[in-house]
Amino acid sequence: MLNRAVIDEYLGHLGLPEPAEPSVGALFALHRAHVERVPYETLDIQLGRPTTIDPADSIARILRGRGGYCFHLNGAFGTLLAALGFRTRWHVGGVQDRSPEAEAGATGDHLVLTVDCEGERWMVDVGLGDGLYEPLPLREGEYRQGPFTYRLTASKAEVGDWRFEHDPQGSLLGMDFLAEPARQADFEARHRWLSTSPESPFARAACAIRRDAEGTDALRGCMLVRVDAAGRHRHEITDPGEWYATLADRFGMPLTELGPAEREALWQQVLAVHQIWKERTAEHA
Repeated sequence: MLNRAVIDEYLGHLGLPEPAEPSVGALFALHRAHVERVPYETLDIQLGRPTTIDPADSIARILRGRGGYCFHLNGAFGTLLAALGFRTRWHVGGVQDRSPEAEAGATGDHLVLTVDCEGERWMVDVGLGDGLYEPLPLREGEYRQGPFTYRLTASKAEVGDWRFEHDPQGSLLGMDFLAEPARQADFEARHRWLSTSPESPFARAACAIRRDAEGTDALRGCMLVRVDAAGRHRHEITDPGEWYATLADRFGMPLTELGPAEREALWQQVLAVHQIWKERTAEHA
């Protein structure tokens, strides 16, 4: 459990007072604040700084002004919710991206939360990048949030479990997750692979994503993409000053802990990957 000082600092980082009691209204407010203020990001992998997924370490990262991916973000958020009195469970999930070889199923590369509150079970996920802005009731149906329409259905890949379907504009097809509760140990091996293997999608390109009520901002490599009701807007960034300013201004990550040599090395790595991507895209145009 979190001590009083950490709870207060975490809530302060989210810009919220402590809720008087666990309620649906408080859960929604906490979820919205988290996705707005804590980015989904993978920069430590490009920096060669493997992290743990211990919730205390993840919370410390967030309080230093950083984010992480699902194991960090949902692990930290679920721990905060439990400390505030919410009945919270972890679950093993698996993200199906839009690549041709991607398969459905709860492969263990995603952590998702559920919360029981006011007689309803809620799907809670602040670690899905351009996913949820607010929790979803854990029952089959179609749900609209900003420019995205989501669907919750029974999973076809995992009998008796759940399937989250993203909007066609989203970065992934969907995510399957198990109804059975999970523990931190269930994610450790997959985290090691995702954060250290050269084959990991997180190792291939730097990424930062922020969700808000109207849509999402995503910086993948040197491409900044905004998706909202007006559509998809793309902007290529080839200047390191603009790139770092974008991380600071749009994603709340000034990266002041990086010295000049580290900033230059990271930028050169990001730019090199971007140039390879552009060449391959041109070949298939």
